[in-house]
Amino acid sequence: MIDFWLAAGLLLLVALSFLLIPVLRGRRAQREEDRTALNVALYQERVAELQTQQAEGVLDSTQMSAGRDEAARELLADTEGADTGRVSRLGKPLPLLAAILVPVLGLGLYLHFGASDKVELTREFAQAPQSMEEMTRRLERAVAAQPDSAEGLYFLGRTYMAQDRPGDAAKIFERTVALAGRQPELLGQWAQAQYFADNKKWSDKIQALTDEALKADPKEVTSLGLLGIAAFEGERYQDAIDYWNRLLAQLPPEDNSRSALQGGIARATEKLQESGGAVVKAPVVAAKPSALLKVTVDLAADLKAKVQPGDSVFIFARATSGPPAPLAAKRLTVADLPATVELGDADAMMPQLKLSNFPEVQLVARVSRAGQPTAGEWVGRSEPLASSTTAPQQLTIDSPDK
Repeated sequence: MIDFWLAAGLLLLVALSFLLIPVLRGRRAQREEDRTALNVALYQERVAELQTQQAEGVLDSTQMSAGRDEAARELLADTEGADTGRVSRLGKPLPLLAAILVPVLGLGLYLHFGASDKVELTREFAQAPQSMEEMTRRLERAVAAQPDSAEGLYFLGRTYMAQDRPGDAAKIFERTVALAGRQPELLGQWAQAQYFADNKKWSDKIQALTDEALKADPKEVTSLGLLGIAAFEGERYQDAIDYWNRLLAQLPPEDNSRSALQGGIARATEKLQESGGAVVKAPVVAAKPSALLKVTVDLAADLKAKVQPGDSVFIFARATSGPPAPLAAKRLTVADLPATVELGDADAMMPQLKLSNFPEVQLVARVSRAGQPTAGEWVGRSEPLASSTTAPQQLTIDSPDK
């Protein structure tokens, strides 16, 4: 921010010069006027003295004329080069008052309506965070600067959960739902955060959130996993097995979380058998195939002169009906365009948010000079398409990012 304030100070000095230079020039002109008035008075006094001498007979008419001419030449010599008189002046107080009030008023208006916090935040996001705590602080400031950004809120909520701050995460997910709508994935995240914030105590509120999420999407993975955890903690081992088997069916074969989930099912099975129960086998559902989208991204011709080679380009797929966070993403620069990339389950931002978990997605490419994936200068968006699409897609960045 130091260079920003130095530039602002320089511009302020330039602005003040337009106000103060006329004042200084006015003072010089005033001195010229005073000197001219004195010379005229001396001339008139000299002429009056010559007329008195002529009346007393000391000077004849020739001497009188010569003396008058000499006095006139002296007056012209003294006033030569003087500025012409000004018709009107603002006076000294008004420019000086303006010189004080203009910067004070400008600074006050900037602090109230300006975006110094966003300028500083842009600088921070251009550099990689050194720790999770630093990333959290950045996200908190981003949310404060853009409180209506559902994406920023979602990422902040996920970060709070990773830092074992479920109470803060629950409040953030509630705000996200209020902005982005009651989408199943957001409801599941809210329910999960609330469950851990309440020290793993199940409540009617959490039950209502998971019921609503699964009613809208029976395959919503966060709600299925949470219900399995709650059932296991409540010693309802058959329910835990059923929920986790439903969740397991949604995960691609190469998903790393499958092994942990299968371990949970095995433990629930042991507990059920130890209590004298028998496991009811659910129908085996084949794992769904992985999704992979191939997209070629380029800039519109009229934008190529408006961007810089080092500007970041974020290419991602998001669910048309689901969480605001990207499902899969790649990062390039303008210098790399045109470029062809592949977005698949292996590029998932989060394990439970895979392309194959959502039937319909939208492709987005964004140019961000500040390196922020959630905001930039230019963007291109595709029409909604099935996540199982195999045909190559073409995406052109051609519109201002609003």
